[in-house]
Amino acid sequence: MIPEFEKLNNDEVDLMFKAPLLTAILVAGADDTVDRSELKEAVNIITLRPQKSRKELVDYYTLVAEDVEDKLKVLLHEFPSNTIKRTDMITDELKKLNSIFPKLDKNFSIRFYESLIEIALRIAESSGGVFGFMSVGYEESRVIDLKMIKDPSQL
Repeated sequence: MIPEFEKLNNDEVDLMFKAPLLTAILVAGADDTVDRSELKEAVNIITLRPQKSRKELVDYYTLVAEDVEDKLKVLLHEFPSNTIKRTDMITDELKKLNSIFPKLDKNFSIRFYESLIEIALRIAESSGGVFGFMSVGYEESRVIDLKMIKDPSQL
């Protein structure tokens, strides 16, 4: 268990561990298709998070990175293939983070939020642009800012 999660109930802890995966699915599926490059990028990003994260998130991402590819596939199949329905469901889930952040250490919640934004951007860039890199498509651009989540640094 992550010490920052001691004040959270089981559903809140579960959402915290799923949030990076939900973010990846939201962005990857924004253009109607969750393609292999986006899923591969999600796995790579999350797998490397323990080494690249700020110290506040190392333990968290070490746990999230365990079996991340399997977790991502299972979670993806829990959502409808219809883009609008899937986006609405994931958006509703991610909105719940707004009530969790005040229960967490402010610095942890800020770093966590920033990491979700970075994941969203990296996933979006993985399938656009020249040879599939470094450009964000229109559909992804509408979701990468994760507007459903309030920036905890502004609270």
